[in-house]
Amino acid sequence: MKEKLEKIKLQALEEISRAATSEELNAVRVKYLGKSGEISLIMRDMANVKKEDRPEMGKLVNELRGCVEGELVEKTKAVGELEKQARLKAEAIDVTLPTDKTAGTYHPLTLIRRELIDIFRSMGFSVDEGPEIESDLFNFQLLNIPKDHPSRDMQDTFYVSDKVVLRTQTSAMQARIMTKTQPPIRVVIPGKVYRSDDDASHSPIFNQFEGLAVDEHITMGDLQGCLTTFAQKIFSSDTKVRLRPSYFPFTEPSVEVDVTCSMCHGRGCRVCKGTGWVEILGAGIVNPKVLDMCGIDSKKYSGFAFGFGIDRIAMIKFGIPNIKMLYENDSRFLSQF
Repeated sequence: MKEKLEKIKLQALEEISRAATSEELNAVRVKYLGKSGEISLIMRDMANVKKEDRPEMGKLVNELRGCVEGELVEKTKAVGELEKQARLKAEAIDVTLPTDKTAGTYHPLTLIRRELIDIFRSMGFSVDEGPEIESDLFNFQLLNIPKDHPSRDMQDTFYVSDKVVLRTQTSAMQARIMTKTQPPIRVVIPGKVYRSDDDASHSPIFNQFEGLAVDEHITMGDLQGCLTTFAQKIFSSDTKVRLRPSYFPFTEPSVEVDVTCSMCHGRGCRVCKGTGWVEILGAGIVNPKVLDMCGIDSKKYSGFAFGFGIDRIAMIKFGIPNIKMLYENDSRFLSQF
């Protein structure tokens, strides 16, 4: 039995010495120390050893087991460290290597929105936002658009229910602000709006920018001066503004606002269809009915309001031919800004 134990010891130590990986060491562990391993089988056979020889044989088997376990522990540590170093070397990242990843840029709509906010803040306007799911009361009724008003047909509205809509205009926030705030009011409202409309220059979802000023003695001249400053800052200092009579239920009088084409500076080109002018927004003096419905005394106060599409300003300023390009997330297009 002693010779057998010595033979197992030499064989186990040799195999441990040859093992080069954790998997090979684990195989040696199972072969000699597992439930059916050679040393474990010898320990189970101790019952067959003569009673007087058992103490000595038990001591020798335990010494063998301890020797093999100790060698396995030491070799496992050494192999584990080598494997760790190899793994670290294989997974190492050279931070000095060049990379072909390009830096991201702001979306053109984000650039225009931020520029617009900065321009109107410089003129004393605050910034507010509102819900995109809006009640019929604020989206229509308090803006002088009752249920049977024909201008509702112009809105192409998405109805959530009879009394709830996806807002068709940021003008809804004008009503919200005037019902809770007394003049003086100077605020701009950027945000998404929704209309059932879809072509090269219209999208079912687009970004609008609304402006409202209410105070004593506000006139059309104040509106024209505000919009001229805005146009010259967003486009160029030589931009001219033209007001044309129009109609909106919530302003009276109402105007359409044109600016000289930013591409040809009024000389005439493909963008402005040879006229030298480009329409950018609608505006007007706040209808006294709207002021009264919102709880503001129209005999004491007056105001102006305007609204335009951020998308349209971006298309004019950057020469974008199709509004859908702003929403397709084409990196070749977006990387130009």
